[in-house]
Amino acid sequence: MTIKNLDTVKNATGTPDVDQPWKELGLKEDEYARIREILERRPTGAELAMYSVMWSEHCSYKSSKVHLKQFGDKAPASDAMLVGIGENAGVVDVGQGYAVTFKVESHNHPSYIEPYQGAATGVGGIVRDILAMGARPVAVVDPLRFGAADHPDTRRVLPGVVAGVGGYGNCLGLPNIGGEVVFDPCYQGNPLVNAGCIGVMKHEDIHLAQASGPGNKVILYGARTGGDGIGGVSVLASETFESTGPAKRPAVQVGDPFQEKLLIECTLEIFAEKLVAGIQDLGGAGLSCATSELASAGSGGMRVELDTVPLRDSSLSPEEILMSESQERMCAVVEPDKVDRFMEICEKWDVIATVIGEVTEGTRLEIYWHGEQIVDVPPRSVAHDGPVYHRPYARPEWQDALQADDAGRLARPADPAELREQVLRLVGSPNQASKAWITDQYDRFVQGNTVLAQPEDAGMVRIDESTNLGVAMATDGNGRFAKLDPYAGAQLALAEAYRNVAASGARPLAISDCLNFGSPEDPAVMWQFAEATRGLADGCLQLGTPVTGGNVSLYNQTGETAIHPTPVVAVLGVIDDVTRRTPIAFKEEGQLLYLLGDTREEFGGSAWSQVVHDHLGGLPPKVDLDREKLLGEILISGSRDGMIDAAHDLSDGGLIQAVTESCLRGGKGARLVVPDGLDAFTFLLSESAGRAVVAVPRSEELRFTDMCAARGLPATRIGVVDGEEVEIQGEFSIPLSELRSAHEGTIEALLS
Repeated sequence: MTIKNLDTVKNATGTPDVDQPWKELGLKEDEYARIREILERRPTGAELAMYSVMWSEHCSYKSSKVHLKQFGDKAPASDAMLVGIGENAGVVDVGQGYAVTFKVESHNHPSYIEPYQGAATGVGGIVRDILAMGARPVAVVDPLRFGAADHPDTRRVLPGVVAGVGGYGNCLGLPNIGGEVVFDPCYQGNPLVNAGCIGVMKHEDIHLAQASGPGNKVILYGARTGGDGIGGVSVLASETFESTGPAKRPAVQVGDPFQEKLLIECTLEIFAEKLVAGIQDLGGAGLSCATSELASAGSGGMRVELDTVPLRDSSLSPEEILMSESQERMCAVVEPDKVDRFMEICEKWDVIATVIGEVTEGTRLEIYWHGEQIVDVPPRSVAHDGPVYHRPYARPEWQDALQADDAGRLARPADPAELREQVLRLVGSPNQASKAWITDQYDRFVQGNTVLAQPEDAGMVRIDESTNLGVAMATDGNGRFAKLDPYAGAQLALAEAYRNVAASGARPLAISDCLNFGSPEDPAVMWQFAEATRGLADGCLQLGTPVTGGNVSLYNQTGETAIHPTPVVAVLGVIDDVTRRTPIAFKEEGQLLYLLGDTREEFGGSAWSQVVHDHLGGLPPKVDLDREKLLGEILISGSRDGMIDAAHDLSDGGLIQAVTESCLRGGKGARLVVPDGLDAFTFLLSESAGRAVVAVPRSEELRFTDMCAARGLPATRIGVVDGEEVEIQGEFSIPLSELRSAHEGTIEALLS
């Protein structure tokens, strides 16, 4: 092994004026100067590589930190919170000694370049985040957004992304219980591939990412390190795409779900025998992240022998090994007397494990290559003390005009026949149509504990078979609403996910978020981000649902064209008995249909304005979080006490969309009556928030209506489950067969 050209710490100290490719690695001039100031010399090539990936937008949150502080500053008091922001994932107490960890992250740019591997490794990465907390992963979700449904590039990207999500998750044996698929031209060239995971453990099994205890060994285990993903997501997610494609194309990570399955089972057995003092998965920034974060969160000292890292490609340089984001790797800190047993378990599961270093008495992260020191840094300066930008932000000049372009001016259907035609167009439009062509590629029921899955309002899994304790999760985000008003749009995303969880019968506990925005260097985008973050923090405080962690994805734009601001919110809830859950399906003739909440003429950003008029303007629906909380209490109580047979929240597409989905899900029709004070158009298509439609057994009608009246929630009887059509009395009727044909064939036809 020749190391004559190796850039060592000694060499860096003696050659201060060597030109270095800091700009090519994505660093700004002042950032490079700051690194030199920290080290009191120029960085070595390996140090420069580490700082470049760890100070990237994706890893350091340098443009968003100042706004994300609100999630801590405004955090509501919560007895459930066990681990909050700052770890691999948040953890909440769900009772009976169980803790649940959950998180949502993005893999947007890699999934545009290489849809299958980008999406697959997004799933793999979020699963390892959950695993690193000490939990067994039990389910995944996938909020997805693509360009126009009929665009040729959507036909390239979407099937690959779906195959990647399904292929990786199915091989791991994890049910995919929820998510979304949204189409909009703003995501053309920049799809959003967000992935979430839920994990379960006992309270005493929680693990944290820290490296304490001098003499403890640092063990890298899992897959060998390769050239795939060098710079990967940490670079891709920190730069705007150009119209001709990304300016930087580091290799997208390549996933191996079978290796990950072995890694999961191996790690869980290691946890069961209490063999680790600290653990970290290798995701964005690879070894640079794992070593610096473990050292920074622990006693502060670590020595690593980089040349001991098992490689798939022997030609990799030290810099490339440190930057590689090869998948299926973990880093553990193990006491010396437990190393042999650790290795035995790894060998049993056919998982490669190598001692690459140890925790030291010092305060530095030191990395060596064949005996030569190539890194000597304060680990916190790499992992946590990166740049903090107070980016300028300003309300865009076009915002007032956009909000003034009210959807109320749009032509409404002239008669019942035109209203009927528009309803059919709506339920068959790509965003409102059945996503079964996509979700059928996912195994939603593997492991046998899935209680609810798509197209239900929330996914739900049983976590204790003896008591039927379960958890539910829903993800939501409406970029059209957020474009009209980012503050309200973020709260509407929170409210919808909260409502979806409550509609299933589960009690919302906490949230994770994935904040997808354009370039932070654009003051208009930063205003959107600041407003959405403020809205989400205020909303969580009001609802009592703390933010446990999440992800920020910036630079989601092609050239000068940014995506709609898209804050995706995942709400986690708990249900004491999953046998009491509430499905969306109308199954029994004679069930009484009640509309809960107030319906107003609110069409700004609505599905109707998009599908019928290709219009975006006005204001989104008003948010009333106190009403959302009250509605949630009614839905949860009604489910628990047997007063509700079915429930469906009202959101995209309004009442008619919800009724259509519930009727088709249960195979039963419905007869509806337009309430006094509303016209048929507003009744069917308004997207006012804080509403749900429920099916109530006749025997429970009085008890249910008394409960609603006592708590002050408007509850209007609007019809009955009956027949084989959806009839709006005095207006029109549509046979279920016609609705099914319109609703279920759209996606497959577009993508075939």
